[in-house]
Amino acid sequence: MVTLARLATEFLERPGLAKSTQRSYEVVLMPLLALYGRLPVEIISRQVICDYLQSLEHLSINTHHRHQAIIQSLFNFGVALGAIKSNPIAGLTRRKLLKEKGEHGTDEVIRYLNHLQLIELYKVVEPDVRLHAIVRLLHRTGARIGEVLALDLEQIDTIARKFQVVGKGNKQRWCFYSEDVTKVLDEYIKYYRDTGCGALFTAQNPFTLEVTRLSYRRVHANWCELTAQSSVLRGVRLHDLRHTFATERVGLMSIEELRALMGHEKIQTTLRYQKVTSQRAQEVAQKALKVLTSIESEISN
Repeated sequence: MVTLARLATEFLERPGLAKSTQRSYEVVLMPLLALYGRLPVEIISRQVICDYLQSLEHLSINTHHRHQAIIQSLFNFGVALGAIKSNPIAGLTRRKLLKEKGEHGTDEVIRYLNHLQLIELYKVVEPDVRLHAIVRLLHRTGARIGEVLALDLEQIDTIARKFQVVGKGNKQRWCFYSEDVTKVLDEYIKYYRDTGCGALFTAQNPFTLEVTRLSYRRVHANWCELTAQSSVLRGVRLHDLRHTFATERVGLMSIEELRALMGHEKIQTTLRYQKVTSQRAQEVAQKALKVLTSIESEISN
């Protein structure tokens, strides 16, 4: 009898899998294993996995698709290994866009935080040192949350203030952070990080005291709890920090340089932020014209 946990272990430890990719896959699979890891893989049905994927609707659509792809690869591995006869989610349709959540199939809408929202965000997350460090890293580096949670402590170059991540398509890129991140990150590592695990961001089970890599689900729960305290932050997502990073840098560097920092495969993806910046400039210009028109009207009267 092969349990899902045993299958996942063999899947993650197979030859040729880069350590960084392994950590990234672990972040995706750990919540699934927490629920069904002890079950024999042969009895895990299509409905079970569909229900699990449906519970992940808080994820952005791209992240959700990635979770599904990795889980599907796990079961394909099980078939190749002979642990199961067929993949229970073979041919499963990927999640569709949820327009009520602001998801769009075009590049027309990019959600980012404005200046007031950023001030409010840092105010509400400051008491939670771990989440504060994560938010700073996401905002200052443009890294994806999955990439940050997959980091090990030893990967952080505190002198050069940089680290390397593995993004989509298993492509590596460097992320660079600022001095304000250093202060928060150092405080977290020195006083709040649980030892006993190589991960940068860790969590300790309050009952078993086991220290493991921090899961996305737990980060998301903390995020929702804290951002719910402010109406200004209503609907703001962790992934919006990556969009904020990009929109803040359009015009300060070339599109190719920004593309490299973001890890985009296609330049068209990066060009979306240039469009957003143009829209922002238009809004500011229109507001300025209204003010000037009002002033001129008062003078003429």
